[in-house]
Amino acid sequence: MNLGAQVRRPIAGYLVSLALVAMFTGVVAVIRALADVGNVSMVYLLAVIASAVAFGSRSAILAAVASFLAYDFFFIEPQYHLTVSDTDEWIALALLLTTGLITGQLAALLRQRAREAERREKEAAALYDVVRLMGEPDRQYALTAVAERLRTELDLAAVIMAFGKDSPIHLQADVGDSEAIALAQAVAVFPEMILGSGQAPTGTERGTPGRWIKVVPPNAPYPGAPARSDRVRSVGVGLKGQRIGSIVLVRKPEAPAFSASDDRLLSAVANQLALTLERIQLQREATEAEILRKTDELRTALLNAVSHDLRTPLSSIIASGGSLLQSDIEWTEDEQREFAQAIVGEAERLNRLVGNLLDLSRIEAGSLRPEKGWYDLRSLVEEVAGRLRPVTAAHKLVLDLAADLPPLHFDYVQIDQVLSNLIENAVSYTPPGTEIRVAVRALPDAVAVEVSDAGPGIPPDTVPRLFDAFYRARVEGSGPSGSGLGLAIAKGLVDAHGGRITAENRSEGGASFVFTLPVSEELKDVAAAGGATG
Repeated sequence: MNLGAQVRRPIAGYLVSLALVAMFTGVVAVIRALADVGNVSMVYLLAVIASAVAFGSRSAILAAVASFLAYDFFFIEPQYHLTVSDTDEWIALALLLTTGLITGQLAALLRQRAREAERREKEAAALYDVVRLMGEPDRQYALTAVAERLRTELDLAAVIMAFGKDSPIHLQADVGDSEAIALAQAVAVFPEMILGSGQAPTGTERGTPGRWIKVVPPNAPYPGAPARSDRVRSVGVGLKGQRIGSIVLVRKPEAPAFSASDDRLLSAVANQLALTLERIQLQREATEAEILRKTDELRTALLNAVSHDLRTPLSSIIASGGSLLQSDIEWTEDEQREFAQAIVGEAERLNRLVGNLLDLSRIEAGSLRPEKGWYDLRSLVEEVAGRLRPVTAAHKLVLDLAADLPPLHFDYVQIDQVLSNLIENAVSYTPPGTEIRVAVRALPDAVAVEVSDAGPGIPPDTVPRLFDAFYRARVEGSGPSGSGLGLAIAKGLVDAHGGRITAENRSEGGASFVFTLPVSEELKDVAAAGGATG
């Protein structure tokens, strides 16, 4: 609305009020002609009330005064003069004027309160929408939607929301006319005016919206600098006392100035955006703290493993090597071979431990990715069983392999390591002479591999932590064995293949470890096509 429209609206209200008084003067004349009504002047109150509701208190005052004069001029003796011959008529005119003024003011006040309630309702609805939108997971969409909501609510030409490098999010949302957006971008650094923060609320006083502050550039305009425009306003978004973003507003040409309710809405939206950014920053800090905590736990567990599991084979290697180097003792060939075997065995143990630590670090970092190919799982199981024959020599290893296994898409080396770790784990926790069974069977959507034994089983309280890194369960009849990495690595490798691994006690005694490998979707399609053809 331009300035001319702002001037024409009160004038139109005054003209309409006079027209209403003229119309009800005719109504009063008709009533007086048809009947003798004593309080017929009260009809003019309808003109006063209508003027107050439609145009406010000033129009209502004009209607009340005009009604007073019209009634005196047309209906009080002597007629067609602004004089009164009867004293009682003065009292009637005074009551008409007083009642009209009071009624008009009350009606105008009700109109003002209704409009304020409507503005507050729109403001509350807008803030509610902003809160809901900023809760969306897609922050770019949320920011764009908030900008569009603000542009619609305030009837603006364009809105730009931008957050810089110091903000938890580095996003920008532009909505509105392209020309208005270009204007905002040209003068965004030094807009014409910015909205101050205003007085903060207290326990007894309401907060006040900020006032608009004119921005004075630090230097004189340089040649080619964009012309500043009074249409462009800016609202800062702060976090912990530092400005991290801004809401740039472009009003429509010749639009009225922002009202107090508009300023309050802009301040509330800026505060809500600041709270949202603070919540995002706190979530990131909490995530980083959790990562640091888990890293510290992993580092502590790693140091514990290094202090014992790495030192033991190193001590054995040093002792065996030192014994061979003693020149004052003549060792027999069998004794020298025994020392050499001890060195080789402990070195291999140390190599496995270091390899497991490296694999665990890659799994934790998410960098250990399967290099999949098409393989026959039966062949892999038979190969692992043959390679581990020296390890399982004291046990009875039984293979139970289904004949209808489909080819699977997996990383041969990684699944070899999973199966090897499960078999070695069964050997470590079961007494010699017991049976270890490896069974492979086909499921509707996967292939399951089960490694079971007839040992003492798993203590129930250790099952939830069985696949944690560096955790070693205490099984009755045996102490902790190994470094506590085998099952953790097996779980990480199976998870990387999209499968699952579980552990439970068997009803007939012993423990059972089962992991699954999913059947490729390509094989499912081929099988479905073959079934349809058949």
